[in-house]
Amino acid sequence: MADEPGKGASVYRLLPSLSDYRALQFDSFDSRRLMRRQCGGDEADRPTRLRAEWMGDRRRPKSDFPSGYPGGPVLSRRLAARFGEELSVAGSLVPVDIEGEEDDEYVLFVVDKVVDCLDLRRSSKPKRLDGEVKKASFRPEALPVHLPAFRLPQFPGAVQWNGWAADRIVELMGEQVEIRLIWSQDPAAKPHPDPWGM
Repeated sequence: MADEPGKGASVYRLLPSLSDYRALQFDSFDSRRLMRRQCGGDEADRPTRLRAEWMGDRRRPKSDFPSGYPGGPVLSRRLAARFGEELSVAGSLVPVDIEGEEDDEYVLFVVDKVVDCLDLRRSSKPKRLDGEVKKASFRPEALPVHLPAFRLPQFPGAVQWNGWAADRIVELMGEQVEIRLIWSQDPAAKPHPDPWGM
């Protein structure tokens, strides 16, 4: 689980549970455009809708958190409504057009808040290609704990979730979501060895 009282702040990556649920795959053009906006900040690339299609066995149920794309968390409208207004402080919700579906059942959470809170001395060096930080350490005084999620300037194509928000999503979704610990103030906590791997 995420934060426990007295353990301090923590940061997670969220993924869908792929074992029993269908997953969404983004349209390649839309995912590249989202990545360009995250890396370059061009408002012309801000998504207004996202196209996607279901992958996997049609007999499996749809998840409330169906995308493992690091920079594009997708939530069911039901989950977004139950999460409340808390998401809006970090970004916006954009409709997802799913091939073969009529209703807008899902939304993309476009995380706009980029916060320079990585402890560069204690973290692994960001990868040259995409900025991925395999072993991250954060400066607690700079961590935006009031936000549910944020992105890093060094690794702009990935959404980092604060522990309280990860807790809330697990509480609402249970086994539909996997959480991977990236960093914690609790010295006894063990970060995932490869949080951004699939």
